[in-house]
Order: sequence, then C-alpha cells, then structure tokens
Amino acid sequence: MRIILSTFAAFMIAVLGVLPVQAKTTLRITLQLPLKSHLGQNLKLFKDEIEKTSNGEIEVEIYDSAQLYKDKQVPQAVGSGAIEMGTSSLTRYVGDVPAVDIFYQPFMFNSDEMIRKATAKGSSVRGALDEAILKKTGARVLWWQAYGSAIMLSKDNDVKSPAAIKNKKVRVFGKTLGEFMKACGASPTLISGSEQYLAYQRGTVDVGMTGVSGVKSRKLWDVMNTITKTQHADIEFIVVVNEKFWQSLPENQRALIEAAADKADKSVRDRISEIEAEAYAMAEKNGMKTVVPTAEDIKNWRECAKPVYDAFQTDAGDLGKQVMDAAGKL
Repeated sequence: MRIILSTFAAFMIAVLGVLPVQAKTTLRITLQLPLKSHLGQNLKLFKDEIEKTSNGEIEVEIYDSAQLYKDKQVPQAVGSGAIEMGTSSLTRYVGDVPAVDIFYQPFMFNSDEMIRKATAKGSSVRGALDEAILKKTGARVLWWQAYGSAIMLSKDNDVKSPAAIKNKKVRVFGKTLGEFMKACGASPTLISGSEQYLAYQRGTVDVGMTGVSGVKSRKLWDVMNTITKTQHADIEFIVVVNEKFWQSLPENQRALIEAAADKADKSVRDRISEIEAEAYAMAEKNGMKTVVPTAEDIKNWRECAKPVYDAFQTDAGDLGKQVMDAAGKL
C-alpha cells in the first residue's frame, strides 16, 4: 500500500509540475490627486471591474495623492517601467508630443459635443495623439479621464478680463497655458496640482488655474475665495501603461484590462457635467463666489491669445497641423 501511495504522489507531483500556472498580475497605478477626487473614484471603478472580471487574477493597487510620483514625474516613471501604470495631465507630454497642447489652445474646444468627438477613442484627434505618445515615450494610453474646463481662482477680486491679470503671477499647468498668460500680460508659474494649495496659501502666485473639480477635492476654498468661470481650455488626464509590461501580459488579460478601461473612460466622460455642477455648488457653500465673463471679456481674451495660436502651428509640427485641422472639422 505504501508503495502504491508513494507512486501516486510522485505521479501527481510530476503532472502538476508541467501544468501552466497563471501567476497573479499586479497593476500599480500612481495618481497625484486624492482617492476621493473623481479621477481617484474613476480608478477605483477600473480596479473593481478588473478584479471582478479577472476573478482576482489581476490585482490593482492605487497610490493616490502623489505618494510615489508627482504629476510631472509620471511620464518618465511609466515610460521607463519604474511603475506599471499612472495617471497624468495630458499636457505633461508636451515635451515629447507638442501637439497634445491642442486641448489647451485658448477657447478652441468650446462645447461638450466637440470635446466628446475629439476625445473619443480612435478619433482623428485623440487617435493620432495616443499613437504619438506610445511611439515617443514607451507608454500606451489606456483611457482618457475628463477633468472639465479650466477656470481661474483669485482672492477677493475676479479676473474676468485680461486687464485683471496684468503683472500678476499665475499658476499654470502647461506650456501653452503659460504662453497664454504671458501674452495677456501675466507672469506664469508652472506648479504641479499636488502643490497648488501651498502655492496659494503662501502667496507664491496671485491667481490660480485649475478645474473646478480640483477646487472641491483639494478644498481650495480655504486659500482662495473667487472663481472666474473662463472655461478657456479642456483639461484632460490620461491613464497610461508601460508598453513592455503591457506586451508581457497574456492576451486574455490585455483584453480584460482594455474592456475595464473603456468602461472607466465612458463613465467619467458621461458624468463630468454633473461632477462640475456639484463642485461649483460645494465651492459656493464654502464661501466662494463664481463670476462669469461677458461676451466682450471673452473677445478680449481671444484677442490677446492670438500669438499662442500662431506659436502652436509652428512648434507642434506636422502632427499639430493634423490635429488642428481635425479639430476644425468637428
């Protein structure tokens, strides 16, 4: 009997030894915003979806509030493979792909319908940018996260016209937005999203620039009290994955991740209007006032922004012209 049992045990060990074992895959994602932000909740939706559809085969770890990397460090961290995935402001890729700043051309994307068409997966605008980011940085774009329109923050006085920002220091989050402020007479300062609260608190800058959802998630009403609803740019974040890591995954896992990414993309895009409305209401509840520029104010902003449009055409090269033409046809 002992001989039979020993023989059977040896047989089972031999069989199990040749069966393929599917190791658990861990996706670490770095995020500069708090988990309670709508981008954080969007990542949680992705996490819940992929862990459910993969039956636990894929595990997602979210490191929020810039625990691992600041926004400006994400492109290099993901591209080099230091971390598998990350969420970054689209404009952080402007050094490698200048054409991404098409979304920060002042007042270019001035309707929800136009933004939806431009940011749709595979569109003539987004598709070309996704492809260029992959080629230049080694990071694949999985999905885009809508963050809403850019607004301005100040203390006491609004900034609804270019004259109101003249000679003032303004926090910006991209090169083109910096050029826009410079063209209108201000001094731009590039400051990461995770550092803007302190910048306002310490007076490093006089005026802020962000999305209204960031006012809510970062409680910026503690340090600023006026929102000027300029809506001068469309703020987009992208979720990227290291390409070498991506190609190392089994085909079935890539399919599950892409399906969860598509669901997350659609969810945040569909909810952005509601998210912004909630953020405005919360800001006002906490003592902030909202000022809306007049048609004449917007005309003045567009006038001083003309050099920015010209510079983009020059700096963004053929791809810039391609996406600018594509945007014009939407």
